[in-house]
Amino acid sequence: MKPIKNVVIVGAGMMGNSIAQVFASDPHLNVVLKTRVLKDDRYEPIANNLDIMIARGAATEADKKAILSRISFVTDDAAAYTDADFVIECYPEVMETKQDLFALVEKFCRDDCILATNTSVMSPTEISKKCRRRERVVGAHFWNPGHLIPLVEVVKSDFTSEEVMQATMELLKRVGKKPIYCKKDVPGFVANRLQHALWREAFYMVENGIADPATVDEACKYGPGLRWPVMGPMENSDLVGIELTNNIHKYILRHLADNHEPSRLLQEMLDRGELGFKSGKGWQEWTPEQMKASSDGLKEYLIDYAAKNKK
Repeated sequence: MKPIKNVVIVGAGMMGNSIAQVFASDPHLNVVLKTRVLKDDRYEPIANNLDIMIARGAATEADKKAILSRISFVTDDAAAYTDADFVIECYPEVMETKQDLFALVEKFCRDDCILATNTSVMSPTEISKKCRRRERVVGAHFWNPGHLIPLVEVVKSDFTSEEVMQATMELLKRVGKKPIYCKKDVPGFVANRLQHALWREAFYMVENGIADPATVDEACKYGPGLRWPVMGPMENSDLVGIELTNNIHKYILRHLADNHEPSRLLQEMLDRGELGFKSGKGWQEWTPEQMKASSDGLKEYLIDYAAKNKK
């Protein structure tokens, strides 16, 4: 497969801008953001991301200048796709929209161009349905914020070639990401399946009066959550031992939540207009100051992580 040099991101929204910033960190890549309209402030979201990182030591002014210089915006399909080596779409989560986009891209791009979808929930197999070369379509799910969270799930569809999988994995490693190889196209891929299994149990405990929402959060943040950045569940199981793991599961699994529908508390909150941060109340009540502290705290934690682990 031809070395990847020209990367195109389709959609200049929050994720598109973040992903463009990631690829533009590599001095050997040319990055194009394909958008419908050329706005006067089109570079501003990326510049703002970089300014926040600079303020916390995760980037420099020289980094900012170099990254912005490697990103161009275009509106014309031929200009965007004709020389592309790797195209990743950040379109709305509407199946037919994504299918039609890739069918359009194929009219202009070379046969060896990789087509990646940043979908967080939709099947890459189904997204590739209207493509004539389905083996070049791959999932590449960046986690939000895309320029700060290292994880990218690389998802093999029913048709994706091994060559495309490996080329995508290597490209993401080049730009400092931590790609993981998802062998099967299943709902939720890898990380969302893990995340929502935890959420299901958390909601179950609140619904059944075992603990209140704040307590559940504290249990995660000050207990096993402290291990997760350095030790995942499989490694942890090996650490404590397979025999102990097996014995624990013989006892506890029958007591865990196994519901296949959302918690009734979610619908009750929706009925009351309790939408989380959007309304100031969800599982818990939030003042504007608390919401800002929560949001800023996450960003600062991720930026400090990026600064610590900068190549």
